[in-house]
Amino acid sequence: MTRDVLVDAGPSQYLENISVGPHALVADEPADFGGADAGPNPYELLLAALGTCTSITVRMYAQRRQWPLQDVRVKLSHGKVHADDCAGCATENRTIDRIEMEISLLGDLSEEQRLRLLEVANRCPVHRTLTSTIEISARGAPSADAMTTLGS
Repeated sequence: MTRDVLVDAGPSQYLENISVGPHALVADEPADFGGADAGPNPYELLLAALGTCTSITVRMYAQRRQWPLQDVRVKLSHGKVHADDCAGCATENRTIDRIEMEISLLGDLSEEQRLRLLEVANRCPVHRTLTSTIEISARGAPSADAMTTLGS
């Protein structure tokens, strides 16, 4: 079960304070986009979520099988590519998002184990979420004034 994530504006232009249970993070935009580069930008946080889920999933799988996996390193990048440059793209948009993920598996693994772990990496829960149909529902929260009135 995931905890609620709370994001609110920080003290500078695009700095955002993020709370997840007892954990505090920040996000920001690079200086080129008007931010102060005080934290990762939203796409970098998305890549971090995918990378951490991939690594954890691979490590759990290897541990259950008692395979000699010593470390997993996941390097990710995000960009936009023209749909015409993407073989088999089924989109009407002129550009699509592409995430490149390079996975290094360290340890005395057989080739068969390495191939299996790479298959498992492509099925981590965040990967499956990002490649499925996602429905996002945004609604306005009650204002603080309305909450005070309701509570009185």
